[in-house]
Amino acid sequence: MTSRPFLAVIQYDGGGFAGWQRQPADRTVQAEFEAVLERLMGRKTTATGAGRTDTGVHALGQAVSFAGAPRWVSQADDLRRALNALLPHEIWVQQVHVMQPGFDARRSATARRYRYLIGTDEAAASPFRKPYEWALGASRALQTETLESAATALVGEHDFRGLAAAGANTTHYRCRVALAHWAPRADGAGMAFTVEADRFLHHMVRFIVGTMVDIALGRRPPADFPRLLTATDNLAASPPAPPQGLYLEAVRYPPELYAGESTS
Repeated sequence: MTSRPFLAVIQYDGGGFAGWQRQPADRTVQAEFEAVLERLMGRKTTATGAGRTDTGVHALGQAVSFAGAPRWVSQADDLRRALNALLPHEIWVQQVHVMQPGFDARRSATARRYRYLIGTDEAAASPFRKPYEWALGASRALQTETLESAATALVGEHDFRGLAAAGANTTHYRCRVALAHWAPRADGAGMAFTVEADRFLHHMVRFIVGTMVDIALGRRPPADFPRLLTATDNLAASPPAPPQGLYLEAVRYPPELYAGESTS
């Protein structure tokens, strides 16, 4: 019988993985997920992620598509439970959706949203926080108005070759940013940056945050940021922000791609 496309929305702690994408030797989220799918489906099953998160990057809403046997269409909740029972403790399936034919988590996405967390208090160095944020600490005062000004300049369509890793497989560097803003964290322990765009390039969010923070700390002038949005290479960018503060928060799809069966 013909298999059906499924979408799993998953969370993971990226600290113990060499990123999402399968690697020849290193432990990855994709390899762990596919190993469980093979057990449940009785055959090798490819899992496609909407975002190829790097080593140490976390996910609150990574979208993963895979082909499942038709019998799971009416047992989506059982499938979610089975996945969670077999996956390692760092990975958790939040939702499972049955999707329309032709669905692909990467190609069908219309937007992706990332969040970056910075700790600006002494407790940011805690072993319970440091693996999950950029622990700048209380001695470094960020100029919040400068951060927000840079975020405002980010909205719109730009060529991001000045704020992304150079890649031989990148056909173009243009991305449309729909949302970008900084806000105090709800716990009062620092700042959170949220950015949503139609696509993201390799290390793009980390380059953006690293450069914004350098400007907000007075290490470089605010005028540098608009210049980087028109740069032809990344040589003038600040070093990328650390990976542990970055989270893939959500992926958006057209409503008509959902077949109606889901669990949460």
